[in-house]
Amino acid sequence: MRAFTYQRAQSPAEAAAAAQRNPGARFIAGGTNLLDLMKLEIETPQHLIDVNGLALDKIEPTPGGGLRIGALVRNTDLAADQRVRRDYAVLSRALLAGASAQLRNKATTAGNLLQRTRCPYFYDTNQPCNKRQPGSGCSAIGGYSRNHAILGASESCIATHPSDMAVAMQLLDATVETVKADGVTRTIPIADFHRLPGNTPHIEHALMPGELITAVTLPKPLGGTHVYRKVRDRASYAFALVSVAAVVLPDGSGRVALGGVAHKPWRVPAADASMPQGAKAVAEQLLAGARPSAESAFKVPLIQRTLASVLADVKKG
Repeated sequence: MRAFTYQRAQSPAEAAAAAQRNPGARFIAGGTNLLDLMKLEIETPQHLIDVNGLALDKIEPTPGGGLRIGALVRNTDLAADQRVRRDYAVLSRALLAGASAQLRNKATTAGNLLQRTRCPYFYDTNQPCNKRQPGSGCSAIGGYSRNHAILGASESCIATHPSDMAVAMQLLDATVETVKADGVTRTIPIADFHRLPGNTPHIEHALMPGELITAVTLPKPLGGTHVYRKVRDRASYAFALVSVAAVVLPDGSGRVALGGVAHKPWRVPAADASMPQGAKAVAEQLLAGARPSAESAFKVPLIQRTLASVLADVKKG
């Protein structure tokens, strides 16, 4: 790990301004991803800005009937909140499916959204990786790609986003609240927050340099039956091969999103519209344009079967 300087921010605006003054600075809260990357010298910030003291750890109702989740709310606390368990159960279930209890006790809402890919080539500094070193190439293309993207990938990157929580947030139409270095705030729809790789896979989200996430807001509850089904190589502390998040309403309509298949949580409006037609129609819409490698081709039938299982279980009650 390389040497760095450190400060504790006293307000969100101060934190954002400090990040702007120190190019390449990073915010740190739980540190469950950043510290690992620093130890491997994948992330090499010269300055860390501790945001733990910013009082962004509350879950509060909004005037519109939703919930405002502070950026520093720990994953354990969010999953256990009675309002989340009752009205946004898919979010609670996604959080409990992610990582270990020890990590959930430290990991924050904002940090979960911003965690970086677990592609083994990204973590191996001896291998070319366009995320780590733009323009160097993508070792996963033509390499070991079993856990990689089958949707939305490019010739520059086939990595997947690792978050379970982000898939549920995508399903629920969350919005991300931020503050910029000049103190101006803005909101970003979750659908626009994470980026597909294109030719710039190192640009992973819509945040500007120095911009700090302050909260994530959920709209009014959808109702219906909430399901999060994660398929992985082992029962705990493993990232998704594929995951299915779904909300199914009594009339058969609803929403569905996928994890483990793309550079961002994957949701298709046409798939939501196809929910009353059944799992086959939904899968066709979700998988349109899929381009798996020989090693990741198993994800296509795995998604089809997992989605069919989720919707069948909902019908059984």
